[in-house]
Amino acid sequence: MPFTLHLRSRLPSAIRSLILQKKPNIRNTSSMAGELRPASLVVLPRSLAPAFERFCQVNTGPLPLLGQSEPEKWMLPPQGAISETRMGHPQFWKYEFGACTGSLASLEQYSEQLKDMVAFFLGCSFSLEEALEKAGLPRRDPAGHSQAGAYKTTVPCVTHAGFCCPLVVTMRPIPKDKLEGLVRACCSLGGEQGQPVHMGDPELLGIKELSKPAYGDAMVCPPGEVPVFWPSPLTSLGAVSSCETPLAFASIPGCTVMTDLKDAKAPPGCLTPERIPEVHHISQDPLHYSIASVSASQKIRELESMIGIDPGVLKTQIPILTYQGGSVEAAQAFLCKNGDPQTPRFDHLVAIERAGRAADGNYYNARKMNIKHLVDPIDDLFLAAKKIPGISSTGVGDGGNELGMGKVKEAVRRHIRHGDVIACDVEADFAVIAGVSNWGGYALACALYILYSCAVHSQYLRKAVGPSRAPGDQAWTQALPSVIKEEKMLGILVQHKVRSGVSGIVGMEVDGLPFHNTHAEMIQKLVDVTTAQV
Repeated sequence: MPFTLHLRSRLPSAIRSLILQKKPNIRNTSSMAGELRPASLVVLPRSLAPAFERFCQVNTGPLPLLGQSEPEKWMLPPQGAISETRMGHPQFWKYEFGACTGSLASLEQYSEQLKDMVAFFLGCSFSLEEALEKAGLPRRDPAGHSQAGAYKTTVPCVTHAGFCCPLVVTMRPIPKDKLEGLVRACCSLGGEQGQPVHMGDPELLGIKELSKPAYGDAMVCPPGEVPVFWPSPLTSLGAVSSCETPLAFASIPGCTVMTDLKDAKAPPGCLTPERIPEVHHISQDPLHYSIASVSASQKIRELESMIGIDPGVLKTQIPILTYQGGSVEAAQAFLCKNGDPQTPRFDHLVAIERAGRAADGNYYNARKMNIKHLVDPIDDLFLAAKKIPGISSTGVGDGGNELGMGKVKEAVRRHIRHGDVIACDVEADFAVIAGVSNWGGYALACALYILYSCAVHSQYLRKAVGPSRAPGDQAWTQALPSVIKEEKMLGILVQHKVRSGVSGIVGMEVDGLPFHNTHAEMIQKLVDVTTAQV
């Protein structure tokens, strides 16, 4: 059962005195409301205070620092000042040289040592129960009689000056059709701390069994529901242990203090399009969902719509489809370290306008010419990746003969000229079909830029640990396509007498379409959508 110590920041001496008190005012906080908010405590020697403060600042998701005390101001309260709601209940864990050596109802016996120690208040005000109600979901523990399980992950927090530990998370199972509503409710109520760090297979976080939490009660994920994970302030316990200081104290899981200290990163009352999250299903095996902002997702959909135009055949827009599934025997020497499928060198393979192996074992261009003698059989890498956990693949094409288009080979055979011969037989996990393959490649580069610039997606990818990306970071800008770069590249191909695969002409054209006006115009449109301010 969670218990709480009531404190107010405007009375610093009272805060410290209550920590020392043997008979604190302890109450159940499952349904508590008002201006006071819960916080967990970490008490460390003064010499470690600057390092721990910085450690919290670079890992704000699990360790939102509300404030800290000043040393040499610890004092005992006057006798009878504290009520006796519960007496002697353990509130703190004691750590000696990194090991937890016992639990304490108060720190009174350490009053002398506390004069040279600093207390840190870590926010834990995000209420998942409130978010569940806002999303139309029932509370998992209506009576508030249990402490939700918390799990140690293999995701490392950013290390600083001897403080190092894995991220600790809490989990709740959520119905698939309620995921987005809950995520939006969480971000609205809890800001960055409210945003989940993972949705899907626990093993992707290094959690082997949900039945064995590090703290609290085990959670069960019923069939048809998705395990969703949030960062937990219990991460601080690992940090306290890692520094191996001779003496430290921390709140016991489930025990918090109540304070009116405010989080500097308080959640916005109304989310902007740049902060409203949108949930996307990435894969089924392993189960994995991701998050991007509404504005980023809308930009990517606009890119998909633009590249789906077939300038040579149709005048209507064609939706981009992605597919998943399939596996073949693996040839692992190139893709994995020492050939071990548990240690892949890559996590994703991309093929753009790469001729793919047809059903008869040959490779064809759009004019049904056998070009097997010109093509290296990298299809084997895509086939091998099917049986290596952690490697997925994308194929980009426009005519059906490209590597990865085996996903749509039946449609190619029915609708594409010479499709019964040229159709690629090798599948990618994801197939991107564009009017011109180059446009698909440009759109992928633009989409990566959009996601890189999306604060919501960045927070999800880094699992709420490490510093957020600095505004104006231009690391991906140089990867964006530009008319100048593509014109220069095509000019080099022309100098080397490289012919168009459709017309056979040596000139400034791609797939029989002129670079200037047609391709240059598409490139500029894609870049304009990508860099537009919402």
